[in-house]
Amino acid sequence: MDLDLSLLPRAAAQMRGALSSLYFAAARLAPSAAREQDPELDAKAALVDQSYYRLIRLVNNLTAARYLSEEPLPLQDRDIVEFVADIFAKAASLAPLRGLETRLVCAADSHICAFCPDALEQLLYQLLSNAFKFTPAGGLITVELRLSGGRVFLSVEDTGPGIDPERQETLFDSYHQAERPAPQPQGLGLGLALCRGIAQGHGGVITAESHQGKGTRVTFSMPDRVSGTALSDLRFDYGGGFNHALMALSESMPPEAFKIRNH
Repeated sequence: MDLDLSLLPRAAAQMRGALSSLYFAAARLAPSAAREQDPELDAKAALVDQSYYRLIRLVNNLTAARYLSEEPLPLQDRDIVEFVADIFAKAASLAPLRGLETRLVCAADSHICAFCPDALEQLLYQLLSNAFKFTPAGGLITVELRLSGGRVFLSVEDTGPGIDPERQETLFDSYHQAERPAPQPQGLGLGLALCRGIAQGHGGVITAESHQGKGTRVTFSMPDRVSGTALSDLRFDYGGGFNHALMALSESMPPEAFKIRNH
């Protein structure tokens, strides 16, 4: 029986509401002012925040499951250089909490092309989350945006342990998580499958190149084109007003990242 993807956003909305009610009830027991004055309380509350952010991220992945249909996405003409640089800056601000270095490589100062902002944000944060998760302290994560041959290429490269060659062929399949010699946070195994759906929804492709002991590079490419559709900065924030980057990267972040001074 095929899964009706249209049901998932409704289920996600109900779960999101229930989780938010529990979170705000817990927050009343440890208000910000008290956490700032009591490090022990802050450390305990940070564990609650970490769990909440991770659960909301999983619920948001259910909402994003519509991308698994691989149907064409609504595209807008936007500056992709500015867009990628903004997400990179937010992720890079959290990297020191994992002991990681980051680098953005882009030859262009600006470039207008057609893409789906919400979907591309989902894809980039997913690739960054994987890189953060599997790269040991002291490692380097590189985001590269380049234009070549009428296509846009966006890649995320890490210096982690690499992926087992036998697993690389099924890396972007649904409900599959890449096996690397590092602890596996719990998830639905949807992340990279969503990335594949997003890539195909842009008329593009996503590929991975990995060498054990050296690292992994995942590259998304799509046609470099304009749609003629006026851009819109309006978006629905499923983060509920919280730190969106921290939520998107929550699977890979330590409890320290959720203390009140880092919010």
